[in-house]
Amino acid sequence: MLLDRTVFYPMGGGQPGDHGTLSWTGGRVDIVDTRYGDGAILHIAAPGSALPAVGDSVTAILDWQRRYRHMRMHTALHLLGAVLRYGVTGGNIAAERSRLDFDMEESVDKDAVTEALQKLVDENHAVRCTWITDQELEAQPELVRTMSVQPPKGAGKVRLLEIDGVDLQPCGGTHLKTTGEVGHIQVGKVEKKGKRNRRVYIELQD
Repeated sequence: MLLDRTVFYPMGGGQPGDHGTLSWTGGRVDIVDTRYGDGAILHIAAPGSALPAVGDSVTAILDWQRRYRHMRMHTALHLLGAVLRYGVTGGNIAAERSRLDFDMEESVDKDAVTEALQKLVDENHAVRCTWITDQELEAQPELVRTMSVQPPKGAGKVRLLEIDGVDLQPCGGTHLKTTGEVGHIQVGKVEKKGKRNRRVYIELQD
């Protein structure tokens, strides 16, 4: 389904698409995924659902608890990248456990990284989004931390995620207003995925 505007985040950048509901006069449908397709944001309804007619006015309601955990996780992964200053080769966000893959040979001291992460959380740094032009980004290649995926260009501008005094890099995901909203966090499993690849998981402790 296509809407003329939406509050649902489509899957991208390692972050899952939003879930929720659409309701209208005489009907309601569960949205089980949100994705890009054919140049638009597609709202994927539960199989077999009755759909609104073209032109109907609908009310879109997010599964906020799930979205908010994704926001906490996504912001926390930026903090993890600020603690482990290595190139990022992959990542994935989920409500229960998220990860980044780093281009590194060194082992990871889970206790030390957890302590450093929690310190950044507790310092309650402001989180904000800004924009720069494609040309400005090309002149500052050090802003791009991901090694295998480049931020989308061609629209004339690129969205930056800034954590005040901590991190600044292109990102189109959903985030918090301050790092304090992340809450209690810890490093979970660390996997060696190759000579120069460490997969580091984080978990929210609530």
